[in-house]
Amino acid sequence: MGRNDVRPHAPHPRKVAVIGAGNVGATFAYALLLSGLVGEIVLIDIDQERAEGEAMDISHAAPLSNPVRVWAGDYSDCAGADVVVVTAGTAQRPGETRLDLAKRNADIFGDIIPSITEHNPTGILLIATNPVDVLSYTAWKLSGFPPERVIGSGTVLDTARFRYLLSEHLDLDPRNVHAYVIGEHGDSEVPVWSLANVVGMRLEEYCHHVQCDVSTDVRERISHQVRDAAYEVIERKGATYYAVAVGLVRIVETILRDQRTVLSVSHLVSDYYGIDDVYFSLPAAIGREGVEQVVNLTLADEEVAALKESAGVLREALDELTLPE
Repeated sequence: MGRNDVRPHAPHPRKVAVIGAGNVGATFAYALLLSGLVGEIVLIDIDQERAEGEAMDISHAAPLSNPVRVWAGDYSDCAGADVVVVTAGTAQRPGETRLDLAKRNADIFGDIIPSITEHNPTGILLIATNPVDVLSYTAWKLSGFPPERVIGSGTVLDTARFRYLLSEHLDLDPRNVHAYVIGEHGDSEVPVWSLANVVGMRLEEYCHHVQCDVSTDVRERISHQVRDAAYEVIERKGATYYAVAVGLVRIVETILRDQRTVLSVSHLVSDYYGIDDVYFSLPAAIGREGVEQVVNLTLADEEVAALKESAGVLREALDELTLPE
């Protein structure tokens, strides 16, 4: 039986297409195979041999984990995919900001996004390529999709880093620490300290109770570590890909299982503290239709000001691009 043959009455397997077989794309595909969420994974890359090699390597893990069909294909193989995850683009170089990538990767998206939508006009686009907020907006404009079906990985990773570093400071399981990073996935991101909580208690209350330090100096140190984490990793090993791959799997899971999990993904912002017409991250319930509900956080005044500044940074980057109306 060939790859495209279907047994009579067999259930349609869930399928994810991955555009870009570099470090992030291949690691995501590997993590997705281990998750058991899908029956088919197709890798698509301009470097066909690289995609074939990654698909072969990942496929060899199937007998030891989950029976998933993994192959290297072309854009026509996006047809029928529940989610198309875009990781393709030029990588961030040491010392370079994510926004420095905007023009180069927006040009690449001019070819990628129409090639996807030609073959898959009904799926969900999940963008991971940096600068993810600018490129998610770009993908929305190029695709013609409703905005709820074009999602960026956003600050899911930054939020995980924030929770991890807080948990290290508090000496607790990170799953008991709840806090979000919102705004740009980049230098203007906004850690929401005012709403951080631990085991149901506001952070300040918890720290007062256990007598731990959460002074301004501590907050600034942790905020800088969250913001600069990618630069630190890139300087040491050239790229980040493990944690972002796991974050992408988590987003795909809540889509495919219609879980309505609240995640800090990048999506089109409309009238949020007066901010409009940019993509950036806010906590949102994600389900089978994509972004299904945005959570309206009650922010501190300084956080509102920082969020507006973050939106301005992104709007300036978008204004430098030529995009469809």
